[in-house]
Amino acid sequence: MDLSKDLALLKEHFYREETKKNILEEKKKSLDDSLEKIKKETDTLEKLTILFQKTSRYARNQGKTQIESLTTRSLKYIFKRDYDFQIEISEKRNTSSADFFVLEETDNGLVKTKPEISKGGGIVDIVSLALRMAFLENYRPKVEGPLILDEPAKHVSEEYIFDIGDFLLQFSQQMNRQIIMITHNNHLASLAKTSYKVSQEDGISHVEKIQA
Repeated sequence: MDLSKDLALLKEHFYREETKKNILEEKKKSLDDSLEKIKKETDTLEKLTILFQKTSRYARNQGKTQIESLTTRSLKYIFKRDYDFQIEISEKRNTSSADFFVLEETDNGLVKTKPEISKGGGIVDIVSLALRMAFLENYRPKVEGPLILDEPAKHVSEEYIFDIGDFLLQFSQQMNRQIIMITHNNHLASLAKTSYKVSQEDGISHVEKIQA
């Protein structure tokens, strides 16, 4: 038996296994480092997600409050009644929806209704008008250009037309925004700095400028 030869083979085998072990340890260390890096990045992403959610919720609540406030003021200014406008937001599986309500304190208690089913069409017209104004002024980046209205408040009783006219003028002046309006109401038309009367005869439209 050649012990020296066997010893040489054992040493060679030992060195090969030792080399494999070192390579595996290096790979393990590299994987451990990568895993630790991934854990830190995951932790950072989770914190960022929470931050974005909180920021988004805060911004949404701020916008909700501003829209509720403007719409409430619009209803009270025009109808001279104790109206409050309320937005209820519900969240389900990463989706959200909003419901709009008009609240009024009456002798029989608090009445809460949706604008579209409120008595008469006047409420929903004013809510729709106020919402368009609120979204326009609160949208970022700011939307430039005029506010275009097609028959605003057409269902509102004639007794409120003067208040609606004053409301539109105040909005235009305070927000420094031009209003372009299509209307059949003579009072609202008379408030404009420039007015055009459009008529149709035999299928042909005629446009006439009305002197202020």
